[in-house]
Amino acid sequence: MNASGYITAEIRGQAGCITLNRPGALNALSLPMIRDLLATLRTWQLDERVRVVAFRGMGKAGPFGVFCAGGDIRFFHQAVMAGNPELEDFFTEEYTLNHLIHTYPKPTIAFMDGIVMGGGMGIAQGTTHRLVTERTKMAMPETGIGLFPDVGGGHFLARCPGATGEWLALTGETIGADGAIACGLADTFIDSGRQAALWDALATTRLESSTDLDSIIAIYSIANYSINTWAIAEIDHYFSLDCVPAIVQTLESAGSPWAAQTAARLRQNSPLLLHVTLAQIRRARGMGLADELRLERDMIRHCFNPLHLGRTAASSDTFEGIRALAIDKDRQPKWLPARIEDVTPEMVSPFLESPWPALAHPLRDLD
Repeated sequence: MNASGYITAEIRGQAGCITLNRPGALNALSLPMIRDLLATLRTWQLDERVRVVAFRGMGKAGPFGVFCAGGDIRFFHQAVMAGNPELEDFFTEEYTLNHLIHTYPKPTIAFMDGIVMGGGMGIAQGTTHRLVTERTKMAMPETGIGLFPDVGGGHFLARCPGATGEWLALTGETIGADGAIACGLADTFIDSGRQAALWDALATTRLESSTDLDSIIAIYSIANYSINTWAIAEIDHYFSLDCVPAIVQTLESAGSPWAAQTAARLRQNSPLLLHVTLAQIRRARGMGLADELRLERDMIRHCFNPLHLGRTAASSDTFEGIRALAIDKDRQPKWLPARIEDVTPEMVSPFLESPWPALAHPLRDLD
């Protein structure tokens, strides 16, 4: 058990095994957990005994069942109320962790069983072997709380086929194993009941190369898993349009149940952050990982300090969205502006501008 009390990290054979162990909060990441993960990965990076690193979550009934539901949004709310500077540290250190996993010099595996959202995606999407099961529930639902898909979301969603990245980012839609594989957000399907056996096999198998690891995973994977037909062409038709109003209005005039449901879902999310998110995903397509994470760090500062809108942290869409979902739980956020059509470019563009000079950027050392 590490200092946070919510991470277990042990070397078993040649495998570094990490369990997110906060099941009562669906393994939501706290700042101490992020620090424990960073410290562990940096130590194992130099440890010749460790040939592979594996991540899993602890469910209420035991290992697996839940991977990670995201960041600890209750902490975000409390930090704003208290003026706690650790809110800034949280995002700087979380994005540093995301970068480290993406660039890790050893193979990494994520057992993406159960809920995999937000900060959990930030961990899993950086791994070299992303495993999903029939229980996987994957999403980047940030626009529903007045945020954008961070933790490298711009990077990995921008690389989904067609406009599926825009669709996932704007709607916050939850997908299963089939959707994850179709969208390029997972590599291998395994039966949930075989995860423990694979986890144990990692500890007992000699790993001389990445080929050895691939061979082990192949034993437990379901090679003939049937991917449902995905309407990627239909998603592209709507979500490749130029702007959020065009996307929503075209969906609303389409007449199909799917289009109507999708438009209604978009209408529930923060109008302002829908516009910001679309700009983020499209800019991220031309950016490397480090630069995209620096962009996200800029954006998160503006989310909690929307000074260009004449608003404080406590009057931001982010604070309001968290309040409505996790604090008062009324699920009735009062967005400002209230309508997608009322958001202007002048409201959006400052989110994509850095409040720091390059030499003082919190993530200036990422490469």
